[in-house]
Amino acid sequence: MKRVMLSEITEHVRNGKSIKNSSDGTGLPITRIETISDGTFNQNKLGYGGVKDLDKIGDYWLQDGDILMSHINSPKHLGKSALYEKNELDIIHGMNLLGIRPRKSEILPEYLNYYFLSKDFDSFIKSISNQSVNQASFAASKLKKLEIPLPSLSEQKAIVAKLDRAQRLIDIDREMLAKYDELIQSVFLEMFGDPVRNPKGFDKGTIRDIVSETKYGTNKKAHETEGEYPVIRMGNLLYNGEWDFSDMKYCDLEEKELPKYLVHKGDVLFNRTNSKELVGKTGVYREEEPIAYAGYLIRVRPNDKATSEYISGYLNCPHGKLVLEHMCKNIVGMANINAQELQDIKILIPPIELQQDYELKVNEIRKQKGLIESEINISEELFSSLVQGFFG
Repeated sequence: MKRVMLSEITEHVRNGKSIKNSSDGTGLPITRIETISDGTFNQNKLGYGGVKDLDKIGDYWLQDGDILMSHINSPKHLGKSALYEKNELDIIHGMNLLGIRPRKSEILPEYLNYYFLSKDFDSFIKSISNQSVNQASFAASKLKKLEIPLPSLSEQKAIVAKLDRAQRLIDIDREMLAKYDELIQSVFLEMFGDPVRNPKGFDKGTIRDIVSETKYGTNKKAHETEGEYPVIRMGNLLYNGEWDFSDMKYCDLEEKELPKYLVHKGDVLFNRTNSKELVGKTGVYREEEPIAYAGYLIRVRPNDKATSEYISGYLNCPHGKLVLEHMCKNIVGMANINAQELQDIKILIPPIELQQDYELKVNEIRKQKGLIESEINISEELFSSLVQGFFG
């Protein structure tokens, strides 16, 4: 099969437009790294900025079929791409993402975007990247020299159709996972009622009343491979309270530091510093092996008035998320909620027996989620095999 350079089959491969973000979240929609962080084009993660002269934007408005790619990121996420499909909203291609515009008469955007998932592409990206411990990057000029297998348009359509079907199976399972997250929230509201109205008449207090301690994590430098203990960082804790342990770093702790900086099964972790949208992420650590945790996190241990699952459920329910958002609504850039502010958050205090019943229900739902996650892992392995079969 013939191979062609990316520059031969694209209108352009270029950096985005440099536009200053507005301080109040208003203005024209602009892409940013977070827009494609999950491998899809997420319109809910756009930035906004002001441009006095719209003519200066030129052809930096995104077009249907444009592909955005991360070219400055952690090594794990470098080269991640997403396909843009035009809708009613006009969006500017912003800086920190490369924009690739395929010539549709020669290559299907969907085909090209699937190729970017191949090991062939991954090897090329590693060969052109400048990497440090935490950051990696490559230039658009180097990406243009990428050689891509180019079958006929009819063959491209057939490949895209097969990969679309395989991807759809994964998407269906992921949608099912999201339903289980919704079910957990529904169970919370059913058992405890709306936290604002408190229809069940539970006692009221603050988080301070139901915890025995809140402690910050270690500030020791974490390493890619060296160190006795894996370290949970803020990126390992997801917005919905779940965990991603696929990208871990390590550190050493002295014996006297272990009680302060190890998190154990049943502890709650709270993300105290992050972007405004993500600060306040909360999750229960459910693994058997103790693990270290970084300084951007707060370890929370409940007393005999509360369970970990209840505290996490409260802060992850819509009301809890809204409270956390309002606590840092005037912050631009990185936001912070310290341990004292966390403890001052108002919370309902239901009977401990009811909280324990909630925990049992959550654990049963999580078992079902685990089965779906196993199916997703199998489907993703099959999808990856298909990609390698088509692209080598």
